[in-house]
Amino acid sequence: MTKTFKHFIFIFCIGLSITHLRSQTPTDALLMDKNQLCIAPMYTHESWKEYWEGTLLRDNLNIGIFTKQSINPMLAYGITDKISVLLSLPYVTTKDSRGQLQGVSGIQDLSLFLKAKLLNFKNSSHDFGGFLTAGFGTPISNYLSDYQPYAIGLGTQEFSLRAIVKYEYKTQTYLRLGAGYYHRTDTKVERDYHYNNGSVYSEYMDVPNAMQYEVTLGQWVANNSLQIEVGTHIQSSNSGDDIRRQNPGQPTNKVNFTNGSISLRYFPAFLNGVSIIGSYAQNFAGRNIGKTQALTGTITYQFYLKKKNNSETAN
Repeated sequence: MTKTFKHFIFIFCIGLSITHLRSQTPTDALLMDKNQLCIAPMYTHESWKEYWEGTLLRDNLNIGIFTKQSINPMLAYGITDKISVLLSLPYVTTKDSRGQLQGVSGIQDLSLFLKAKLLNFKNSSHDFGGFLTAGFGTPISNYLSDYQPYAIGLGTQEFSLRAIVKYEYKTQTYLRLGAGYYHRTDTKVERDYHYNNGSVYSEYMDVPNAMQYEVTLGQWVANNSLQIEVGTHIQSSNSGDDIRRQNPGQPTNKVNFTNGSISLRYFPAFLNGVSIIGSYAQNFAGRNIGKTQALTGTITYQFYLKKKNNSETAN
């Protein structure tokens, strides 16, 4: 095994990456109006030069700075005022600054989410809402999931269920809490033996399921034309092994992380239905994952496919 392989690590690619923009995503507390469509092409740039091998933070000198870029066109549509459907299909590119192996690029996973508002209490000062999001994702292209850290995805089907609650005071300051469970199927690899806390003779690798938690504090300013959010996002895998010194990372690894993020969303008064979003996130604790910095930006456009009639508007 070469020295380059010795220090490879596994980067988890979850859902919509570690950056969580607040524009009708599976993790926010927003819904589209009935017959309203949101188009949101999203660009994300992630990079790291340090990673956690197990819980040990170390430099990845063999590949230098690792970079992953993704273009993720997202669509959100309001089936009713309380139920929205979301669709995403990212194109991902990976590369390094000094490694001996090539990065890869391609279409990753098609993800479909259904989000519903189940609880609603609102008066002149307080607004409380409860939401549930169910999701399914599946690979679209035949990428190699065991080519870590260059692989563009996990190569597994993923089923998710997330509960979200949000409290807002006088439509200005709000707190959002989220908790989700992610179930992942096996991934097929191009070898018939691997080590996962013991010898496994199989061409399938067990990808750990995971829990995710999120706490976000938000504020509307400048006559509600600017939305500011700060938050933290935590993942805890339910099983898995650690990256071993003589092995590259692999999809069986237990991947935990805690990150902090800040995002801004601006609504230009001269562009009806348009918003501009920017976000920064940083992993500050982890296990078997890169110490990633992520920048994300998107422009959203919302419009009605069919205008509400007067009776619907009154409701």
